[in-house]
Amino acid sequence: MSGRPDSDLTPDTQTSPDTAEGAPETTEDAPERAPEDASEDLSEADDQHDDEHDDEHDDVHDDEHDDEHDDDLLEEQARRARWAAAGTGIVLALAGTAAALLRVSGTAPALVPVAYACGAAVCALAAVLGARGRTRRALWAAVAGVMIMALGDQFD
Repeated sequence: MSGRPDSDLTPDTQTSPDTAEGAPETTEDAPERAPEDASEDLSEADDQHDDEHDDEHDDVHDDEHDDEHDDDLLEEQARRARWAAAGTGIVLALAGTAAALLRVSGTAPALVPVAYACGAAVCALAAVLGARGRTRRALWAAVAGVMIMALGDQFD
């Protein structure tokens, strides 16, 4: 690259200071290139060829390393998803259990603590599913458990 801001553009989209309205020139209207521009293009072509050769050489040796790195990355992401799903299920189950215990001792209708307890049970199931690696099912179960607890809150 020559360092000019428009050096990456193809000739049909480069603008010229000669155009009155700044409209892009077509290839038929483009002026002949100056000799110094041609030498820059040749050096750029050599640099690109060298870069491509280096990239091909590096790619051959790095493919095995990249595959191992990708596997490690996937395993790390799966582990984090399991922990997130299990932790979320545990926290929601504890919150639902506490709410159910608080509502049992109060003057709330019987349906309220039952809804909190059922929601807590579903969230506990979500924690178990998350710990076993069923993260998508665990997160949907956690959503369902929270919705059941929200029903108990509406009855209150």
